[in-house]
Amino acid sequence: MDKKPKSNGELLLQYSGFAFQLLIAIGVAVYAGLYIDKWINTKFPIFLWLLPLTVIAGMIFKAIKDTSKKQ
Repeated sequence: MDKKPKSNGELLLQYSGFAFQLLIAIGVAVYAGLYIDKWINTKFPIFLWLLPLTVIAGMIFKAIKDTSKKQ
């Protein structure tokens, strides 16, 4: 069955929702990284770097998966 193409308004809502998810996820990852680094008492903020980068990589993977053409 053929899918009906989404209107511009639907696409705008979909991608703005994705942007808010990304911002919130990065914010939570930064906060968690700060907390873990303080808890472990590291000299270099390794979790402050790793957690947000992991979130960004995951969201890029999700975006590619969601926008790829399914046959």
